[in-house]
Amino acid sequence: MWGAPAEPADSYYEVRPECTDVPVTKFKIKPGKTLSVRKWQTSFAPDGQLDIGKTLNRIHRGGIHPTIRGEVWEFLLGCFDPKSTYEEREQLRQQRREQYQKWKNDCREIFPVVGSGQFITAPVITEDGQPIQDPLVLLEANNAGGDGPNSTEIVQELINRGPLDKKIIDWLLLLHQIGLDVKRTDRSLVFYEKQENLSKLWDILAVYAWIDIDVGYCQGMSDLCSPMIILLDDEADSFWCFERLMRRLRGNFRCTESSVGVEAQLCHLAAVTQVIDPKLHQHLETLGGGDYLFAVRMLMVLFRREFSFCDSLYLWEMMWALEYDPDLFYLYEEPTPSLEETKKKAKSMRHYGKFERENMKIKTDEAPLPISVFLVASVLKEKSTKLLHEARGLDDVVKILNDITGSLDAKKACNEAIKLHKKYLKKQQAKN
Repeated sequence: MWGAPAEPADSYYEVRPECTDVPVTKFKIKPGKTLSVRKWQTSFAPDGQLDIGKTLNRIHRGGIHPTIRGEVWEFLLGCFDPKSTYEEREQLRQQRREQYQKWKNDCREIFPVVGSGQFITAPVITEDGQPIQDPLVLLEANNAGGDGPNSTEIVQELINRGPLDKKIIDWLLLLHQIGLDVKRTDRSLVFYEKQENLSKLWDILAVYAWIDIDVGYCQGMSDLCSPMIILLDDEADSFWCFERLMRRLRGNFRCTESSVGVEAQLCHLAAVTQVIDPKLHQHLETLGGGDYLFAVRMLMVLFRREFSFCDSLYLWEMMWALEYDPDLFYLYEEPTPSLEETKKKAKSMRHYGKFERENMKIKTDEAPLPISVFLVASVLKEKSTKLLHEARGLDDVVKILNDITGSLDAKKACNEAIKLHKKYLKKQQAKN
C-alpha cells in the first residue's frame, strides 16, 4: 500500500545472535517500489506467460520481496523463457530435476558420501589416485562422514575395482576443499546451523564439479551457490539456478597454467578506469597495481564480502535486471525447431534491461562488458580522492577498499555503474 512504512528485510535471513560484526542491511521492502507477491502474480497472463518488461522496471526501482525472490531469479538467470506457459515450465522443471538426480546418483556411485546428509573436510585420495594413509587425516575424513559411509573404505573399494580414471581422481581431490569452504560460507546465518543445509550445499557443488570438468570447483563458488539453497526449497532447482549463474561467471574461474580466468575482466576494469579516471589509473600503475588484482574478490563473488547477505542479493537482482536479455534462455538450451521458432518472435525493447539496451546501441563484434566491471569501477571512482591522496602502496589500496564493507548502497552503486557505462561508451565512440 502506498504510504505504508518500509519493512526491514533482515528477518528473512536470520543472523546468529553471537555474530555482531556482520554489515548492517540497508535494503528495505518498500510498498509501491519493491516487486511484491501481488505485483508478481499479476505480471502473468492466464496461460503463464510473463510480462518481463514490467518486472524488470519494478526490480530496478525497489528489488524483490524475499518470499518470491527464488522464483523471480529463475527467470532473471535464464532458467525459464518469459514467454513459456505454466505447463511448459513444469515439464521443463521435472526434466531438470530428473537430470540432476541422475548426475547425483552417478556421483553417489563413485563416492557414497554424496547424498548421505554428510560431507568431508579432509582429503581422501592422493594425486596419483591412492587412498590417504595419514592417521590424523583419516580420522578427520571419517569423522566428517558422521554415521554415514567410511570415506577411506569407499576409496579403497573404488581402487580395488582397478586403476581410477583421471576424471574421478580430479573430482575426488576437490571434495574436501568444497567441504572446507562450505563450513566457512555464510556461517553467520542461522540457516547454516542445520547440517542438512550444509550437506545440500556440498552436494550441489560436488555434482557441479563432476559435470563441469574445465572448472570443477574453485574457491568463491560456494558464496555464489549459497543464496540459491536458501531461496529455493528443492535442491535440484537450486542447482539449476547456480548452474545458470555459472554460465555467466565460469570464465572467471577457468584457470590454465599460464592464466587465471578473471584476468580478462581485470584487464577490462583497467581499460575502463583508464578512460573514466585516467589520474587514478596512472596512480595505481605507479603503485604497481596496474594489474588490478586488488579487485579480484569483488569480481569473483560479485561483492558478497562488501555487502550484508541481504544487500548482496538486492545488488545481484538489480544487476541481472539491468543486464537482462530475453534471449538468455535460448543461449543456454539445446536448440530445437520449436525453440528456434519461439526465439524468432519479435521482442519489444522494454523486454531488455536498461544496461543491455545501451549495449545494443553500439555496433561492434566485441562482446559487451558485464555490469560487474562498471560496478567495481564506480567503487574506485567513489574512492578516487582517498586513493590518490592516501594510498602510498598496494597495502593501502587494499585497506581503503576493505573499509567500504557495509558502507556501500546497492542501488546507488548500480546507478553509478550505468552512468559510467554511458560515459565509457561515449568516449569509446568518440575515439573510434
